[in-house]
Amino acid sequence: MSLQVRQGDFISLLGPSGCGKSTALRLIAGLIHPTAGRIDWSGGQGAGDLGVVFQEPTLMPWATVAQNVWLPLRLRGKSYGAVKDDVMEALRLVGLEKFLTAYPRELSGGMKMRVSIARALVTRPRLILMDEPFAALDEITRHKLNNDLLQLRAKTGCTVIFVTHSVFESVFLSNRIVVMAARPGRVIRELEVNQPYPRGEEYRTSADYAAHCREASDALHAAMGEAA
Repeated sequence: MSLQVRQGDFISLLGPSGCGKSTALRLIAGLIHPTAGRIDWSGGQGAGDLGVVFQEPTLMPWATVAQNVWLPLRLRGKSYGAVKDDVMEALRLVGLEKFLTAYPRELSGGMKMRVSIARALVTRPRLILMDEPFAALDEITRHKLNNDLLQLRAKTGCTVIFVTHSVFESVFLSNRIVVMAARPGRVIRELEVNQPYPRGEEYRTSADYAAHCREASDALHAAMGEAA
């Protein structure tokens, strides 16, 4: 796999199960190490350069929303008092500033995922890695969080690499779609979605959106055929 990520990109990794999308994210995150090749960071990788959002919210059930968001900074030895403003700002960005004392059991699935996103944002990373974060949500909540994610990206200016199985989600969110095939996991095509941001419901019903979805769907079918 060879991939260059530009500052400000929103890249979706699209492909069938088992093609290595999540593995690519774990490699970039440093959770596993490549057996060959290398990952180069422009300007070096500092402690706050990376945020990760997993498929499940992975929240601590015994901790409040604020305490869950504080966790990455707590692990760096920072007291809550010292970073309270950062925690509140992250919760403001995801619209949960009124729920800082709530516990995960009191939240909906979409709200739990927002907490997970806030936790990734609290360190103000250059790059956010998202591994199918909305896959388990209902369609209405998923659409809402897609909209919110683009607004969040506009506010923070962060770069995003997003894993998905959904053609429609990848076209709505991304300016680049990297299509992967399995056995062996590899990139077979890259698609440019050259539609300007912000994107809203008008874009979802536009001819341009439909055309990009057809192109991405054809590429995905080709990837599945190569893996067969």
